[in-house]
Amino acid sequence: MNIVVCVKQVPDTWAEKKLSPDDKTVDRVGVDGVMNELDEYAVEEALRIKEALSAQGGGGEVTVLTMGPDKSVETIRKALSMGADKAVHLVDPALHGSDALATSYALSKALGTIEHDLVILGVESTDARMSVLPAMLAERLGASQLTFARKVEVGTGTVKIERQTDSGYDVVEAPIPAVVSVVEKINEPRYPSFKGIMAAKKKPLTTLTLADAGIEADNVGFAGSGTEVTDFAARPPKQAGQIVKDEGDGGSKLADFLAQQKFI
Repeated sequence: MNIVVCVKQVPDTWAEKKLSPDDKTVDRVGVDGVMNELDEYAVEEALRIKEALSAQGGGGEVTVLTMGPDKSVETIRKALSMGADKAVHLVDPALHGSDALATSYALSKALGTIEHDLVILGVESTDARMSVLPAMLAERLGASQLTFARKVEVGTGTVKIERQTDSGYDVVEAPIPAVVSVVEKINEPRYPSFKGIMAAKKKPLTTLTLADAGIEADNVGFAGSGTEVTDFAARPPKQAGQIVKDEGDGGSKLADFLAQQKFI
């Protein structure tokens, strides 16, 4: 089975995220970049599926796919050091400014150059938190869509998941090829070993440009995006809270305050 894991480099989780005043996109230059946390669970799940299939006498290969600037190779190397077999890096200046719609198009074209049965992603990225890319990607690929998976089981020509819901989970099964997005409860990602880090330097890494992947420039970047940020402002500083002195009428004062804020 050929599994592709889509990963993304995002600003460090602990860094203050802000938009660039030049083009109103996420500022990725002034902060350290790390692999999107939820994508680590996706890489781990792909490796576990491969290991389970190998134990049953089957074969498998895990390919990592990322779209981003040159710096994104750091995230690729981490995924390779965790155990992925090879990687594909879609990198081109024309991709800058792509929204989720344009990104799903670009990734679907890049996936067209990779043999795959299963595509796995984290359910969302920490720099956008839209959680729409897996569904968009499945639609573009014409593949089965299984999202918010907290457990994945691969059968003969099928994949079954426990789909996390507010009240528990649903069991969803669909034919392969399929796109699966996973939540953080699915597993515990492994730490790259020293041996894995050294081995990652020798694993195949293919670089694709727009032309290599057959991507039309008009469909990506700012021009190819259906959404845009027109304006933004810094969050105002935190204001001091209102202190209510209880002189026997604290409950009434609290109710009045809540009413003013339209909570009740």
